[in-house]
Amino acid sequence: MSVTVDVRSGPPLAVPAIALAVLTAGGALLGGSGPRPDSTPAAVLAYDQANPGMLGLGAALLLGSAFPLLVYAATAVRRIERLGVTAPGPLMGFAGAVLAAAALVVSALASWTAAQTAPLGDAVLARTLTWVWFGAGGVGFVAPFGLLLLGLAVPALIGRLVPRWLAGAGIAVGVLALLSTFALATDLLYPLLPVGRFGGLLVLLAFAVALPGARDAGADR
Repeated sequence: MSVTVDVRSGPPLAVPAIALAVLTAGGALLGGSGPRPDSTPAAVLAYDQANPGMLGLGAALLLGSAFPLLVYAATAVRRIERLGVTAPGPLMGFAGAVLAAAALVVSALASWTAAQTAPLGDAVLARTLTWVWFGAGGVGFVAPFGLLLLGLAVPALIGRLVPRWLAGAGIAVGVLALLSTFALATDLLYPLLPVGRFGGLLVLLAFAVALPGARDAGADR
């Protein structure tokens, strides 16, 4: 007995979804004890000087998470298109994934640079790099990540490709993630960042399970 695999649908969505989840969780654990934008320059410099290895590993995990994100987005968009969706929503979602991945790259390189320049003893530089790390990895990632979520969830809802509750959750988290854009204007919206990042990650994991590989003829009838 032979098994036929349609390579045009790309790899199983669960593979990049799990990789993204593992790398994101690892990066969050390493960065949880690190400095924040409101930390004093002296505190940031002291942390960077004491934890260069942790900064480097966190940067590697952050950079690495950009790749499964792009693989997931490309695969999901291609699958939705093959399921009959011709609207521009999935392409908008992929554009959001590209922007989010680029933000992860910038954030990772800022963290790595902080580790390399810590021996210089420049507290102002250390704090500036922390701002870049937080800004790119926070709002810079979450806001376009919301565009990816909406680009997948809205067509899935209209085309009835996944359960309505899942599509609705994707839309809700996507909207909140986009609203995190205004966290650049007020830190009162900072709570939207973990909602968009980790809530969106759960949505992607659920989509990896629920999104069909082919349109069911019975469902069409």
